[in-house]
Amino acid sequence: MPYANGRTYLDADSHLMERPDFLRDFADAAVREKLPKINTDQHPDSLDWSGWQSAVEGTGHASAHVDAMVAMGDTLIAGPKGYMALGAFNPDERGQALNQLGFQRQLVFSSYSPVQTLHEGDLSIKYGAAAAHNRAMADFCVGDPRLLGVGMLPLDDPARAVGELENLLQLGLKAAWIAHNHCGGRSPGHNDLDPIWARLAEADVPFVLHVGGYPLQLPPAWMNTGRAVPTDWLGGGENIRGKDMIALHHHAELFLGAMIFDGVFERHPTLRGGAIELGAGWVPSWLRRLDWAAKIWRKEPELGALSCLPSETALEHLGFTPYVYEDVGQLIRESDSRLYLFSSDYPHFEGSKNPIERFETFLDSAGVDELAKDAFYSTNFERVFG
Repeated sequence: MPYANGRTYLDADSHLMERPDFLRDFADAAVREKLPKINTDQHPDSLDWSGWQSAVEGTGHASAHVDAMVAMGDTLIAGPKGYMALGAFNPDERGQALNQLGFQRQLVFSSYSPVQTLHEGDLSIKYGAAAAHNRAMADFCVGDPRLLGVGMLPLDDPARAVGELENLLQLGLKAAWIAHNHCGGRSPGHNDLDPIWARLAEADVPFVLHVGGYPLQLPPAWMNTGRAVPTDWLGGGENIRGKDMIALHHHAELFLGAMIFDGVFERHPTLRGGAIELGAGWVPSWLRRLDWAAKIWRKEPELGALSCLPSETALEHLGFTPYVYEDVGQLIRESDSRLYLFSSDYPHFEGSKNPIERFETFLDSAGVDELAKDAFYSTNFERVFG
């Protein structure tokens, strides 16, 4: 019996761990040599990474390691994470991992590629990296219909974005990952971007925001206390620290709020999107803020033209993944059970060794009924991702 059983479980967040030439192997010749290798050496010495270097240098894990992971059966999710996880970068292994995990479908994001695909300053390199990324993601997911690959779509140059969106769709990718930042000096509701939203709506493919789509860490001044700067929770210095967590979702709030206030969903009523691995504890208060801001500033022409409350628009068009330590039962009580999506974050550490148990504890404590649980584990996913 797999780990997830007894109901349908659709996983709104999982990852592959890129090997060093993940982008370069799929890049056009004009950009290939301009792309650095993916930095796979990003792991703290305090964890047991025995064998990971030889694994990423090959195409899969040693057979003995695979056998040990298969032998874990329904406890696989509590096993090795990162590069040492079953299916971290080998698609055949990933199929076996899904058999043991039991998720009927799983969105698959890359882990380290946003540095080149969303944050690169040179637009030729950025769009070349995005094209390579999307080919690589399609290659990883093509053999298993349970794997829903997520492509990258930089919006800095609308004309190039339209072209890459067509590539993304032709590759069969199931969502478009967009940076939650201004779009080359434009609001996401700018006229120049309407063809992109229209094409996504027509294709029935959602956009997604995801942690990493905006710099993880606060500007250094906010960490300057005159004392030692803390390391991140893994013991290194590249990832999220406590103070970073305060603001991690702020630009996602701004991006999605701007889309609603700019009337993007009014103009494209079938467009859908998700905010993934950005937490959801902020969502109830964000919805209240949107509604009162729209009411107070309703004399602004675009706000006055909205046909419904912003919170109602969010409920119809968006979904959000709570972290395993956020009380999803409380979030449902404060807002609506149709807003939240289950995710495992496999094979990242943040997803924990037993995400279903942790979410169930919150749902049961809140007295959430089975219909609302089904919404969290599957039907909300189906609404957003088809």
